[in-house]
Formats: sequence, structure tokens, C-alpha cells
Amino acid sequence: MSPSQSADAAPSISPVSHVPYTVRRSDRARYARVVVSAESVELVVPRRMALRHAEPLLEEKRPWIERTLRRMREAQATVPPPLLEDGAAVPYLGRQLALRVRVEPGRRRPHVARRGDTLHVKVARSSADALRSALESWYRRRARIEVAARLDAAVARAGVGYRHLSIRGQRTRWASCSSSGAMSFNWRLLLAPERVLDYVVEHEVAHLSVLDHSPLFWRLLAERSPDYREHERWLKLHGSALRL
Repeated sequence: MSPSQSADAAPSISPVSHVPYTVRRSDRARYARVVVSAESVELVVPRRMALRHAEPLLEEKRPWIERTLRRMREAQATVPPPLLEDGAAVPYLGRQLALRVRVEPGRRRPHVARRGDTLHVKVARSSADALRSALESWYRRRARIEVAARLDAAVARAGVGYRHLSIRGQRTRWASCSSSGAMSFNWRLLLAPERVLDYVVEHEVAHLSVLDHSPLFWRLLAERSPDYREHERWLKLHGSALRL
């Protein structure tokens, strides 16, 4: 849930309770924190903080780290990441889009086009990384279209406005709303069911009226998204599996 930071990644160091982690120094971090994702456990520390002052945080957070990693493994077992190969399928707002991959050596740029429930992908080389990169670019473009339509409709219903929309790929945040009205959404929401994306949009639009998570905010959200608890629960259980 952190903004883009200027940072250096240190080599992997000894695990706490056998949980490997890496250290990342950040110019913008004001205090040490632990970030857990499906791919890693990361200790983020201010640029000038000595590690001996930050590492005790890992031991303090160890039960939470292990619990979070366990929940992520369970989520991935329930919603396994899609295979990235010709003939496989990828999720898109609750639907499955079949992949048709064509390798064209010498192609300068990948090309992705949707026709019905099929994604036709052209890449220069046959590799999961090349296909993943092409698909992520396509999802980011589609996310701007899908989110913008829902966001414009939601702010019109609420009688509010926003300043700017950006699409990002944060590891720990689905969306955000700044005090100035800048809205940011994670492209990975397109890997979730459509109603989950609808909910996240309503959540952020409610923040245009109430910036915090006070009781007033939750009452307002319940009026606009009566099933918000169900969608919050879905993201908590399955969010870590929303990746290519």
C-alpha cells in the first residue's frame, strides 16, 4: 500500500523462523515495516536506519507473517494462477478468456487482441515471461477502460468528482483515493469477479466524501454497496492469487 519509492534491494538474508526475506532501503520510508506478498517477505527500512534496529520487527511480526503466508498458499490452492501458454485461459472479470498464442520471431512489439472470449497474442519468442509481459500491458489498458466507466458512473450517482485516474500494479494495495481527488486502481482487479471491481470503485468513491474509515464511511459504503462485506472477504481470501 506504499507509493513508488526509490530503493535498493539487499541480498536475501537469514530467515526469521525459517521465513526467507529481503531488505529494501527506501528514501521515503519513515519507519521500518514488513511487506508480505505471494512472492516474498520484504523488510522496508529508511535509508539511514541500521538493520539492527529494524530486524527485531520481523520477530515481533513473525506470527502475522506466517499466518499471512499460510492464507496466501491456501488462496493459491483455491484459485491457482493461470497457465501462460497456448490453449490455456486467463480470468477477466469473472469470465475465462482462451489464449491463442502465435510466436513471430523478429516481431518488435507484442500484440494482444480480444475476439469474443478468446485472446489472440503475438509475441517474438516462446516464453512465459514474454507472454506475461504482453498480457499485463493489455490488462493495464483494459483496466483504464473498465475502471473509468465505473468510476464516472459512481461519482455521478454520488454527486462528487475526482481529479485524476491512474492504473498501477501495486503489490499491497487495490486502490487509493488522495485528499486531492486523485484515484488509483490496481490492474489485477480485472482478474477478480466483476462485482469485486464494482465494490472497490464504490469504496474509493466513498472516500471522496469521507477520507478515513470511520463509522460514517462504512455507513455510506453500505448504502452504496450493501454486500461490501462479502466482497471485502473475497479479496482477503483470494486477493493474493490474483496474478499472472
